[in-house]
Amino acid sequence: MKLKNHAASLRLFGLALLPLTFSVAVVTAADAQDFPTHAVRVIVPYPAGGTADVMPRILTDWLSRKWGQSVIIDNRTGAGGNIGAEVVAKSDPDGYTLVATPPGPLVINQNLYPHLDYDPQKFVPITVMGRLPNGLVVNPDKVPAQTVKDFIAFAKANDGKVTVATQGNGTTSHLTSELFQLMTHVKLQNVPYRGSAPALNDLVAGSVDCMFDNIGVSTQFVKAGKLRLIAVASPQRVASMPDIPTVAETLPGFESVTWYALAAPPGTPSGIVEKISASVNEALKDPEVKKRFADLSAETVGGTPQETAAYFKQEVTRWQTVITSAHVTLE
Repeated sequence: MKLKNHAASLRLFGLALLPLTFSVAVVTAADAQDFPTHAVRVIVPYPAGGTADVMPRILTDWLSRKWGQSVIIDNRTGAGGNIGAEVVAKSDPDGYTLVATPPGPLVINQNLYPHLDYDPQKFVPITVMGRLPNGLVVNPDKVPAQTVKDFIAFAKANDGKVTVATQGNGTTSHLTSELFQLMTHVKLQNVPYRGSAPALNDLVAGSVDCMFDNIGVSTQFVKAGKLRLIAVASPQRVASMPDIPTVAETLPGFESVTWYALAAPPGTPSGIVEKISASVNEALKDPEVKKRFADLSAETVGGTPQETAAYFKQEVTRWQTVITSAHVTLE
């Protein structure tokens, strides 16, 4: 008798929960439909001034107009992007705090750092905003090389003395440098920074010799004659600068392209993620947005959250291979 009563009580308890479960689902759907009702914060885990900061600002300007709400960039720098990523990972999963970042915190750092206070694989992918090739830029007063072949010879003649700035340990600029050293059998002295902007400033000032940076913001220094772009790391030459060779023309198979993506905290409802992704994809088709990306030598990408998630998985494997092959450590 007691067991029967207990079972009956459980059935009644389950029935009592049904309206509550239904109401939660309705609220979530309503939240997605009305999103956003107030300001959205986009955390960039790198300093202001670099492409990682400039590209999402182009998007947030457009989204602010589209949504009729402020979309604010918040730069939280340090630890190869981990500090900003951790802030987002621990934020409420309601779509009002997002991360806009190059690959590091999303697909690289879990293979490089012995401990992270967040799980990169639990972020909810939204969309890849854009991508652009990395390039080998040098301070012309410090490095006389005009070609990749000349640079390799210069580096070998000054083994371990040529300083290479990076956006930080574990960033694509760092791993591109390591890949270059692996393939050319040269040794460069790694000098990590908190993003492209401070690294480029020191490169222009002559505090460091060279850098593998995305060719976005660095292009303005090249045009001003303050830096020399020796080669790009895309598979083919860049249409806007056809006279600049690829690294692969000297080192077959060498390729390094940086992408920039939006992601949401773990557990963010799919309805909200889909709505953000749809708005971003709409922005990426806007001629003015395309032009501003092109000014950074970047191409717009886009895609669904599902396509973005699949791409992230491919990128985890790709960069893990570089880290393993080049024996990259944080020491």
